[in-house]
Amino acid sequence: MIPQVVIISENTLSSMALRSLLSDMVPGIDVVCYHSIESYRESQPMMVAHHFVSATIAFQNIELFQPMMQRTIIITEGEAASFNKSGFRTIDATATEHEIVRSILRIHHSGHPSGHAKMASMIEPKMTAQSDIDRQQLLSSREKDVLALIVKGYINKEIAQQLNISTATVIFHRNNISEKLSTRSIGKLTIYAVLNNIVSINEL
Repeated sequence: MIPQVVIISENTLSSMALRSLLSDMVPGIDVVCYHSIESYRESQPMMVAHHFVSATIAFQNIELFQPMMQRTIIITEGEAASFNKSGFRTIDATATEHEIVRSILRIHHSGHPSGHAKMASMIEPKMTAQSDIDRQQLLSSREKDVLALIVKGYINKEIAQQLNISTATVIFHRNNISEKLSTRSIGKLTIYAVLNNIVSINEL
């Protein structure tokens, strides 16, 4: 049985967006959404790897989530000082996709200090050593330079300035990267960059 990632939030749009993002970041993961704590309790999921819970629901059911603090991430809207002080990890639903991806990666890394190997096994458990080598050789050196700056949040003009190339050349490289990796998702690009040591989590 594949462990589930559970999202419990009364905000349907926020849940759908987070579910899509998590599915992009971790292909094949089973992400299940619940609109209320009652529907979650009724379902009684057996194997939950992580809970993403809205701040309101978490606050109203703190006795349920406190024992599961290491596997619970609170979805906030803006600042979350009270939850952070109590030891919960948080993500800001009002942040950009890039910022949310970065937060999730940092949370995963802090929960699994063994590093990329743990993340790789969770994300791509069927990857062989040969396919790993092929993937690392997939991008040229310049494309890796561009990808590193993309996942760090730089825009095309800034990437051009950093690498001393034209903006048109940056766009050309971006298109090649997206074609080779079969995605334009910032989540998937960030995962690829981290797993292939193009950037470290601390650089994001």
